[in-house]
Amino acid sequence: MTDTGVQAIVAHSRIAQAEYEKNGSQQRYDHAAQAVAWVIMEPARNRRLAELAVETTGLGNVPDKIIKNHRKTLGLMQDIQNVVTFGVMSDDPKTGITEIARPKGVVGAIVPSTNPAATPANNIINALKCGNSIVVAPSPKGVACCELLLEYIHAEFAKIGEDPALVQMIPTPGSKEKTQTLMDQCDMIVCTGSQNNVHRAQTAGTPAVAVGAGNVTVIVDETADLDGAAAKIRASKCFDNATSCSSENSVVVVDAVYDDFIAALARAGGAFYADEAALVSKLWPDGHLNRSVIAQDADKMIAALDVDVPEGTEFLVVPTSGIGPDHPLSGEKLSRVLALYCASDFDAALDMTHKIQAYQGAGHSVGLHSALDERAYTLATAIPTSRIIVNQAHTFATGGSFTNGMPFSLSMGCGTWGGNSVNENVNYRHFLQSTKIIREISSREPKLEDIFDGYWSLAGK
Repeated sequence: MTDTGVQAIVAHSRIAQAEYEKNGSQQRYDHAAQAVAWVIMEPARNRRLAELAVETTGLGNVPDKIIKNHRKTLGLMQDIQNVVTFGVMSDDPKTGITEIARPKGVVGAIVPSTNPAATPANNIINALKCGNSIVVAPSPKGVACCELLLEYIHAEFAKIGEDPALVQMIPTPGSKEKTQTLMDQCDMIVCTGSQNNVHRAQTAGTPAVAVGAGNVTVIVDETADLDGAAAKIRASKCFDNATSCSSENSVVVVDAVYDDFIAALARAGGAFYADEAALVSKLWPDGHLNRSVIAQDADKMIAALDVDVPEGTEFLVVPTSGIGPDHPLSGEKLSRVLALYCASDFDAALDMTHKIQAYQGAGHSVGLHSALDERAYTLATAIPTSRIIVNQAHTFATGGSFTNGMPFSLSMGCGTWGGNSVNENVNYRHFLQSTKIIREISSREPKLEDIFDGYWSLAGK
C-alpha cells in the first residue's frame, strides 16, 4: 500500500534535487556537506544528539557516541575534502573520454537505532556532496534523534541559504508501509540495519546499496602480542557497548597461548565465565536476545545476567566450542559478551573461523592478531570475507581509521558472501554516477599474435 504522505515528501525532494543539480557547483555541494558535518561535530549539538540517542534507544553510552559522531564525521570529511563530484571528473586525451559527474537523484536512507545520528549524518553528507537530495527513514527508536538532527541541519542550511527540502525524513510515526513507499519512490536506496530491512531494500526494485550482518571473529595465534591483542579487543568490544556490527563476537585462540591469553584478557578487564549453558539461558531467555543486556554498560549487563564476576569487570569471556544455530554464542550478541574458542593450531583456527563466518557474518570482516603477515594472505584467500583487520581494534579499524586507509563509513558492504551488491565500505562513490563523452581516436586494434602468442606456444594454433 502506497503512503501518500511519503509520496508527497519524495515529490518535494525531487523538485529540490533538480534545482540543486541545475544550479549546482562544487562549492555549493561542498558547503552543504560541510554544514551537515558541522551540525554533528559542533560540541554542544554532538552531546545533545548523543544524549538523546541513548535516552530514546537505550543502546550504547553517551561518551562513546560523542566520539563516534565526531571521529566518523571528521574522517569522512577528510576522505571527501578534495574529491570532484561536480562537472568534469576526468579528461583523458589518450582514450578520448571525458567523464562528467552526475547525481543519482533522491536517496532513500534506511538507518538503524544503533547509530541514530552518526549513520544518517554520514549518508546525508555523502548524498549532498554528490548532488543528491535525501529522505531518511529512521528506526522507531531513532525517530527523536533523527528529528533533532534534521532540525539542526535546517538551521545550519538557513545560514548558507540552502534548501531544507534537500534533507527530509518520512512522516512520524514510522511504519513498514511508509518505509516501503520511500524505497519504491526514491531513485536509490542505502540501507543499514536489520537483515529484514536489507532484504526488503534489495527486493524493492529500486537500485540499492545495502549491507550484510556482522559477526566478527578474531584469530589470536602463537606469535601475537597477547596483552596488546587483549587490550585492543577490550577497547573494541566495549566501545559504545558493542552496538557496532564490527564489534568482536568470537575470538579463536591457538592452544599454545590459550591459557596465557585468558590471563591477558583478565588483565584487560575480561572475566572468564565457564558456565556456557547458564549464560545462554539468561542471554537468550526466550530465544531472543535479552533486551536488558543488549548494548548496556558493564554493570547493568552483569546485573541483568546475574553472574558472579570480579569487581571492575568490563566484559565477559565465555568458552565454547559449538558453531551454528544450536549454539547462539557463535552468532552476533550486541553485548559485552565474547565467545572464546580454542584451536589446536593456526590451520584449525582458520577452519573454525570459516565455519563461524559461514553460519553468520559472511562477507563482513575477520580479525587477526599475529606477527606473521603471510597469515593475513592465507585468511584473505580462504575465508568468505571482505576485510582482514590485522593487529587492530576491530571496531575502530573496519569502518575507517586515521591509522589505516579504509574509507570512513558506518555501513560495510559484504559482497555476494553476505548477499550484497557491494563489498566496500559504503562511501561517496556509491552516491555518484557519471556520463561519459566518447570521442573517436586513432585505431588501437591489435594483431592476433599480440594476444595469442603465449597461448599458441602452450597449446599450438
